[in-house]
Amino acid sequence: MTSRNRLWTALAVLICVLAAAVGYLLSDDTGGGASQSAASKTAATPTATGPGAASTAPAAPKPSAPRPSAPATPPATPPATAAGTGWVPTDPALADVCRTRLPDQARDTLGLIAKGGPYPYRSDGIVFENRESRLPRKTSGYYHEFTVVTPGSGDRGARRVVTGGSGEQYWTADHYATFQEIDSRC
Repeated sequence: MTSRNRLWTALAVLICVLAAAVGYLLSDDTGGGASQSAASKTAATPTATGPGAASTAPAAPKPSAPRPSAPATPPATPPATAAGTGWVPTDPALADVCRTRLPDQARDTLGLIAKGGPYPYRSDGIVFENRESRLPRKTSGYYHEFTVVTPGSGDRGARRVVTGGSGEQYWTADHYATFQEIDSRC
């Protein structure tokens, strides 16, 4: 490889890195969310042109619409529990909260999730990575997050509903610091 080809290759890589950094910073309404998936953080990757320039970065995959989680409904024949309530939390270590005790905006978000949208924020439905492992450990892509509107907030605020692939739903009012599993029976 000639020094001119190495220069063009280095320039192409630098442009790709800068484009990815700008895409990351612009990818979320709050200036770059920590729980957003890597595929949705990367902006379209530019290709370098010129003599001997080769694109080393593959084209970014097109994001697909997230599959909405099924609304959590109690089973027809509830399993036996110690309290005899019929609802079994996915993780007994997590506190639970009755759906009716959530703010109106959270119940509105749960209704949108059940209908499959439309959602008020472009970041709604993205993969929640669970990096801090505050929810039960699952494979990547299992959890999805949705914004709960915060009245008076100039941005997305800190309130979210996170859904699991098996229909479970979690509430956080403090931007993922704590979670409560939503009990849909009450």
